[in-house]
Amino acid sequence: MALDYGEARIGIAFSDLLCMIANGYETYCRKDIDKDLDYLSTLASKQEVDEIVMGLPLNMDGTEGDRAVATKLFGEKLSKYSNLPVTYVDERLSSVEAEDILKQAHIKWQDRKKYIDKISATIILQTYLDSRS
Repeated sequence: MALDYGEARIGIAFSDLLCMIANGYETYCRKDIDKDLDYLSTLASKQEVDEIVMGLPLNMDGTEGDRAVATKLFGEKLSKYSNLPVTYVDERLSSVEAEDILKQAHIKWQDRKKYIDKISATIILQTYLDSRS
């Protein structure tokens, strides 16, 4: 299971059973920390997830800024809540890549917000899966 964590939304993706192909699942609109943790933990349990991969929004120079710190804090809470390990993957430019995919699919710019986080989570997960092979 991969997450593209944001302040308002979280993109979610899952791999196939062979852990070779990432598939976008949904864009979850955040409520509050407790509801978010409960929702994601329950979803992970239903999907029989054994690891959570989170995109880490590093600065272009590779350093961690405020968003990376917030992502890690959420990841630590989610790991404790779900009893699952959380792995972080550099997500630099995943949103740009997701935007390009949506443009190529001729999705109107007004509608892209609905999909971009889910597509970003899919890119993050596929990057992770490819790095393991």
